[in-house]
Amino acid sequence: MATELEELVEFLSSPSPQLRKAAIDIVRGLTGSNEGIQTLASHSSLALPPLSRLLQDSSPDISSASADALINLSQVSDLASKLVSLGIVGASMEVMHKRTELSRKLVMLLVNLTQVEVGVSALLQVGDEKMEGLYVAKLVRSFTWSSSAESSEDAFEHVASILVNISKSEAGRRVLLDPKRALLKQVVRQSDSTNPIRKKGVCGTIRNCCFEADNQLQNLLIISEYLWPALLLPVSGKKIYSDEDRSKMPPELSNALSHEREVEEDPEIRKQSLEAIYMISMLEAGRKALWAVNGPRILQVGYEDEEDPKVMEAYEQIGSLLVDNDGAE
Repeated sequence: MATELEELVEFLSSPSPQLRKAAIDIVRGLTGSNEGIQTLASHSSLALPPLSRLLQDSSPDISSASADALINLSQVSDLASKLVSLGIVGASMEVMHKRTELSRKLVMLLVNLTQVEVGVSALLQVGDEKMEGLYVAKLVRSFTWSSSAESSEDAFEHVASILVNISKSEAGRRVLLDPKRALLKQVVRQSDSTNPIRKKGVCGTIRNCCFEADNQLQNLLIISEYLWPALLLPVSGKKIYSDEDRSKMPPELSNALSHEREVEEDPEIRKQSLEAIYMISMLEAGRKALWAVNGPRILQVGYEDEEDPKVMEAYEQIGSLLVDNDGAE
């Protein structure tokens, strides 16, 4: 005899929209508590397939409720992996561009799914030479376009978190750093966003990509016009720089440092910016590029204004690196 949960799951596949709606509403309610999630997890092989299919239901209310339930369930790593195996990444990307009203929820779902390795691989489309990186390119395009849209809700702001997740993997960094795609260039240009979610995610993505500096320094420096402001301005302090200092900088830095500006208040952004600069500066060509924009002077001034111990330590790490290599170059 079927249990109550098994009967409920059966209704998720009912031909009646009313019954599907009633069932998905109950399931969504269950996913709002740890106990409910555990109950569904114990029957995941039974519950996840029909629940995933409802994401593409013809009824907007049903697909929206399905998205809510999937977001909650995908916070559990094991369930996230099972959802990936059911093709939920591809389904999310397909629905996202058909039903814009679900975009925000589906982006949040992808944030959770890319917390697991198989989710990252699925989003990157690893193993498919013709398609690899296509989903990411679509997300980056939506991320950059939506930043200029006049809307009270930034539906794609959490793409920033997805980019951080995928850039933790070598395959993800390869896609982002591919000069033919120019994806990192598009992402970096979001570094001056007033949205803290975007700003922090962009900074984290740049930092992660700098782990490839040994092999891909040229692909990082090819976007110097955007990269150095993204990394140096958050750690430039609050002083107005002298004409002499600014005369040794490119316009994108000298103009920004010629007047009063908002100081980067998030110490994590300052720290990650410095970590990225450090990884670039570990290479001789990277140090030369930093000197070429008068970066050491910016770091010196920024350090004078810094009060956070961990951020100060990151400044000092770069300072030691530059001093140790000054005589050798």
